[in-house]
Amino acid sequence: MNLKKIDQAVLPTKWGNFNIIGFQEKNKNKNHVALVYGNIDNNQPILVRIHSECLTGDAFFSLRCDCGLQLQQSFKKITEEGQGILIYHRQEGRNIGLLNKIRAYALQDKGLDTVEANHVLGFSADERNFFSCAEILKILNVKTIKLLTNNPFKIKNLSKLGIKVVERISLIVTRNEKNDNYLKTKAMKMGHLF
Repeated sequence: MNLKKIDQAVLPTKWGNFNIIGFQEKNKNKNHVALVYGNIDNNQPILVRIHSECLTGDAFFSLRCDCGLQLQQSFKKITEEGQGILIYHRQEGRNIGLLNKIRAYALQDKGLDTVEANHVLGFSADERNFFSCAEILKILNVKTIKLLTNNPFKIKNLSKLGIKVVERISLIVTRNEKNDNYLKTKAMKMGHLF
C-alpha cells in the first residue's frame, strides 16, 4: 500500500459528529482524510462520497463551480443515511493544483470552458487518480459502496481498483448564472450525469 493511516479524532460538524481519519501518501508529501459517520456495517453497501479538494468552492464559497454545495449536500445525505464515509481527496483542481486552477480560471474569463482551459495549460480534462481513495476504503475494510457522484469516471476507476460500486446516487445542487456553463461543460464534455 502507498498509504498509511496516521491518526483519528472526533470532528463535530453542524450535521453531527464524524470521526476524522488522516492518511499520508508514503511516496509523496500529500495527505487525505476520511470523515466517517456512524458505525460502519461492512455487511452492506456503504454510502461514500469522494470529494476532490476545491479551496475556492469549499472554503471561499465560489459560485463558479458546484463543489461547496456538493460538499454540504454530501454531509447531509450521509447523516440522513445514518452511516457513511466522505473522503476528502487532496487533488485540487482535478489534480492540476491551485495555481494552475487560477490560471485556468483566467482562461475561462477570456471565454474558454474548463476543459479547453486545462488543455491550453497542457493538462487533460481530468488529471485525477483514485488510488488513494480505493486504499482508504480498503484500510477501512469497505469493499462495496453506494457512490454519491454525478461522475461515471469515478465509478470506472474505483471498479478497476477493486471497489465494487453497486449504486450511483446523484448529487444535484442549485445552478446559478456563474456555474451554468461549467455544469453544461461537465455534462457535454466529461459525461457527468445530472
